[in-house]
Amino acid sequence: MRSGQPTRRRFLTTTAVSAALLAMPHVRGAHAAGKLAVGFWDHWVPGANKASTALCEEWAAKNKVEVTIDYITSQGSKNLLTIAAEAQSQSGHDILSFPTWQPADHANRLEPVDDIMAELIKVNGAVNPTVEYLARPGGTWLAVPASVGSQIKGPCSRIDLMKKHAGIDVQAMYPAGSPPKAEAWTLDAMLKAAEACHKGGNPFGIGLGQTEDNVDTAGAIFQSFGAALVDAKGNIAVKSDAVRQAMEYYRKLAQWLPPDAPAWDNASNNKYLVAGKGSLIMNPPSAWAVAKRDAPQVAEQCWTHGFPAGPKGRFAPFLPYFYGIWKFGKNKSAAKSLLVHLSQPSSVEKMVVASGGFDLPAFEKLTTFKVWAEEGPPKGTLYHYPNPHNHQILSVAAQPAPPKIAVQIYTQAIQTKMVVRFMQGEPMEKTLAWAESEVEGFMRT
Repeated sequence: MRSGQPTRRRFLTTTAVSAALLAMPHVRGAHAAGKLAVGFWDHWVPGANKASTALCEEWAAKNKVEVTIDYITSQGSKNLLTIAAEAQSQSGHDILSFPTWQPADHANRLEPVDDIMAELIKVNGAVNPTVEYLARPGGTWLAVPASVGSQIKGPCSRIDLMKKHAGIDVQAMYPAGSPPKAEAWTLDAMLKAAEACHKGGNPFGIGLGQTEDNVDTAGAIFQSFGAALVDAKGNIAVKSDAVRQAMEYYRKLAQWLPPDAPAWDNASNNKYLVAGKGSLIMNPPSAWAVAKRDAPQVAEQCWTHGFPAGPKGRFAPFLPYFYGIWKFGKNKSAAKSLLVHLSQPSSVEKMVVASGGFDLPAFEKLTTFKVWAEEGPPKGTLYHYPNPHNHQILSVAAQPAPPKIAVQIYTQAIQTKMVVRFMQGEPMEKTLAWAESEVEGFMRT
């Protein structure tokens, strides 16, 4: 889950001698003079913002730019409120950090970045299809994928409890420093493990509530069955066999989850793991990081690994952040130059290290930084977190529906609501009819 500290502002200014940042076609020696206002997501990891600040200072010193940085918290959705206010007023920052769905939502207000994305892909490798789905919906790049804030919400398992209750050695299945040996880690295997851990007194901490962590897990499970509520062309597909299969699976899984799972929010799974109650949760390393501080005996037994495979593949929930440039920005060329600097491998690695391995680059060549192999305890616990062996298909819930429809399915938690209605006894066809009606409503908005 995401959180942040109170908004902070730091002013950077320098008159150092100008120097070229990179030999890139869009960078010109005279473009950079002036001012640049940047709004970054305020990181929940203490000290993580300092890496972004230092990189901006470095760039500013080379390019004779006064850079103003605001770190904007996501608590209370202040970052989303800032984006909405600036979009309406056509004034504010030149660059902003945009959460997962926001680039597509503001497609007409963002400066295209095809030029710098072409160069960054040459340097850093391709981005995964979900990043393109979210930031290039019409064939034009609207934003640059940011490592800061981006995350995979895959399984974080207790090594000891999974062995004790389910007979599963997650370290052998996902060995540090080596490719996964997870052919047997399927949705059926997870269902059996969930039953065993429930009977052993340490249930899986998978929520069924209406906040992001719950929706992300549901999205990946639905996709593992090929179950889309709306297809890529915008056709409603709620009453498909694949959706019915996903619902039946979830009903079986739900009986082995905590009884209050339908009421869980983004903090519930974290608290469940840190309290030592759960054998597995679906979350980025934030819960493990809190356990290192508050419950080290729990942290040393945690292992982050891949999602179980379903009939249509092994999907993992991926929520990327982006850097976007407003069309009303006053120094677009300088903004692009700064984003190129922030997206260089050395810059990205500094930010990932500062986050303790939480942040994830979207580029294929940037998933093997040493930090993920070295973080602990136990050492190697984060090795498989960035999907270094391309073992999983990274996805976002409600994909592949057109983003403007998918974001409504996502924010209204349609998939988890469907699961809860069905598990509480509502007939399948009535649940599907309700979901179809909801989606039809989204089509009209």
